[in-house]
Amino acid sequence: MHETEAITAAIATNVRGQRTHRGLTLDALAQRAGVSKGMLVQIEQGRTNPSVSTLTRIAAALGTTVAKLVEVYDVPPVRVIAKSEVMTFTNAGSVAKLLVGADSPMILELWDWRLDPGAHHDGDAHPPGTREMLTVLDGELTLTVHGRTHTITEGDALLFTADRPHRYANTGSQPLRFTMVVVEPKEVAES
Repeated sequence: MHETEAITAAIATNVRGQRTHRGLTLDALAQRAGVSKGMLVQIEQGRTNPSVSTLTRIAAALGTTVAKLVEVYDVPPVRVIAKSEVMTFTNAGSVAKLLVGADSPMILELWDWRLDPGAHHDGDAHPPGTREMLTVLDGELTLTVHGRTHTITEGDALLFTADRPHRYANTGSQPLRFTMVVVEPKEVAES
């Protein structure tokens, strides 16, 4: 890809990513930035190379820098994590594997958890806006969040706000295995 095309593509991806991360519509961003919605559509589709003035207005409206909007990432479109590269954490009857993580445009983590019968893990409160999604692959998970206990059985899934202390527990007699995704807003992580 030619360097100009790479920058235009990066601007398209970065503007769209920053806008959607902030929950802004094209109309809302256009109004904040003082540019037309049509111009934003062309920018986000990579059909135009905007002027520095236009990029400056868009960056200001998004609360970011022009440098961030023109940043060409060297992250490949597909990233394979070999089994040997997976980080494993063990503690008193629990094994947690961080399978893969990313930090742009938000912080994402994919975990594989195993808890022996009677084992538990106490999770600290994450930054505001953090959500966790999980599904039970084997066994039964007892999740306690904000003083309320929830039982999640094999094949069930759940989503919860993880900005408060929480506990994963295996109160059953069989081993427990679940996968979990942690989603943390990037702006919170940068604060």
